[in-house]
Amino acid sequence: MACSCAHGVVFDANLLRNSALEDGLAGWAPLGACTKLSAHDEEPANVPTETINDVADDYKPSGRYILAAGRACEEDGLCQAIPGGALKPRVTYRVAGWIGLGDGTAKADGAGDAVVRINVRLGGDGDEDVEEEKCLVVEGGVVCAEAGKWTEIKGVFRLKGCLPSGSAAVHVQGAPAGVDVKVMDLQVYATDRKARFKKLRKKTDKVRRRDVVLKFADAGSSSAVSGASIRVMQMDQSFAFGACINPAVIQDPNFVDFFTKHFDWAVFENELKWYHTEAVQGQLNYADTDALLDFCDRYGKPVRGHCIFWAVANMVQKWVKALDNDQLTAAVQGRLTSLLTRYAGRFPHYDVNNEMLHGSFFQDKLGDDVNAFMFKETARIDPGAALFVNDYNVEGGNDPNATPEKYIAQINALQEKGAPVGGIGLQGHVTNPVGEIICDALDKLATTDLPIWLTELDACETDVDLRADDYEVVLREAYAHPAVEGVVFWGFMQGHMWRQDACLVNSDGTVNCAGERFINLRREWTSHARGKIDSDGNFKFRGYHGSYIVQLATATGKMHKTFSVEKGDTPLVLDMDV
Repeated sequence: MACSCAHGVVFDANLLRNSALEDGLAGWAPLGACTKLSAHDEEPANVPTETINDVADDYKPSGRYILAAGRACEEDGLCQAIPGGALKPRVTYRVAGWIGLGDGTAKADGAGDAVVRINVRLGGDGDEDVEEEKCLVVEGGVVCAEAGKWTEIKGVFRLKGCLPSGSAAVHVQGAPAGVDVKVMDLQVYATDRKARFKKLRKKTDKVRRRDVVLKFADAGSSSAVSGASIRVMQMDQSFAFGACINPAVIQDPNFVDFFTKHFDWAVFENELKWYHTEAVQGQLNYADTDALLDFCDRYGKPVRGHCIFWAVANMVQKWVKALDNDQLTAAVQGRLTSLLTRYAGRFPHYDVNNEMLHGSFFQDKLGDDVNAFMFKETARIDPGAALFVNDYNVEGGNDPNATPEKYIAQINALQEKGAPVGGIGLQGHVTNPVGEIICDALDKLATTDLPIWLTELDACETDVDLRADDYEVVLREAYAHPAVEGVVFWGFMQGHMWRQDACLVNSDGTVNCAGERFINLRREWTSHARGKIDSDGNFKFRGYHGSYIVQLATATGKMHKTFSVEKGDTPLVLDMDV
């Protein structure tokens, strides 16, 4: 499972200069005729204390920063050249460092916040006045900087195909005119996925595996089974993998074959959403939902309930938007009652109000308490279901509206109003993922003590080899993290996906490189063992959490038994009762 990287790349080495020069600007130049740059030392008490995840072990924030003042427009800021030829195509680069705001933050949007973006500009010999069509401008990260504090930037980019001739440079721009921007220790470096995967394999072994001792006899009768042949096979994993389905795909034999062999859970693409089940007011249509549930029942696949409501206004039916507040309140209650009483006990999970970080339709109409009401009423009608928040971009570090901190604040606010939030959904619509950024988001969300699921995974990349690498990044990070309990793909077959360049299986049913990578990972994370019973009547192995069957061959015949391996820090000792 080698990563698709260019030859000769130096990994984890900063391509920017941040050491002090005689002029103190460390290679930085102003963007904009009015912009003035100056170098400063931050007060020691204000220097960030955390180390950027997975940068050199001895790295600590320097406290030295460059200030861009006198900015006349959003395009003004500062830039630094990248050495010629340093950037390579098909390599994933990470942008890391800290961004702060200086004078003029009162002009920023919100309460002293400003969106600052990092762009990588290639071609045009670094001249920002050169026409855009002669350059390649790639987004390298976006951060919502806050007045009075340093905010870590967590950008990522990858260059495709032949690169434009000429120089390359990093541009820091985006804050409103008049807002001073501060930059500390900005870094651009190629990520070493192989090194990261090595760490994750060790982490996975600790998080997902356990020592097991199977006892087939007590000390007094061990000779009866000593030396007997034994085979242990894992039947199911505790960690769930799933995929979304719809009425069309379950008619395709190739889709059904791959789905039933490689996935444990399902989620319906659109068929449970309110706009599907009640497109016209008062005309309920659960036929597609019922048909998909019947399909999943035949194959023993539990289903995530996605979703009861959708907070984004353009995903709300026109007839719902036309209701006055009293009518909307009644419609919300009607939706809850109709759906949840009909399917009580059928959906182990529900995404209650989808994408509340990016939309607020019901809250804007009905007030701040409506989201918590949706959770509480869902729990009242169907108390067995785990109730999830669900949103996108939280795990990518590239969306100021969807940071882990904002997600946690939303969850806390819901819980303070009595909402029984039972899980965190990260959609996982990723492009060019970097594992350390995903891990950082998971670490922060895990402080809520809620289970985390990746609910809509798709890694969009036209190059199928790179796509395979991208899927491996996300899957290894998720599987190695103790707070994550499952990953659901948002489709997997070409022609039957929202993002077509994310498929694992081609339209003719052939499994592509990305699909093979997924299959190989599932095989890697499945335990099988065989050997002989020792002189004490025991058989020892280390296995992934899940259910097992054991086959013992003795002189008197064969024995089959089943057992489960649960999480635990101590060896699991099981009496097989021969």
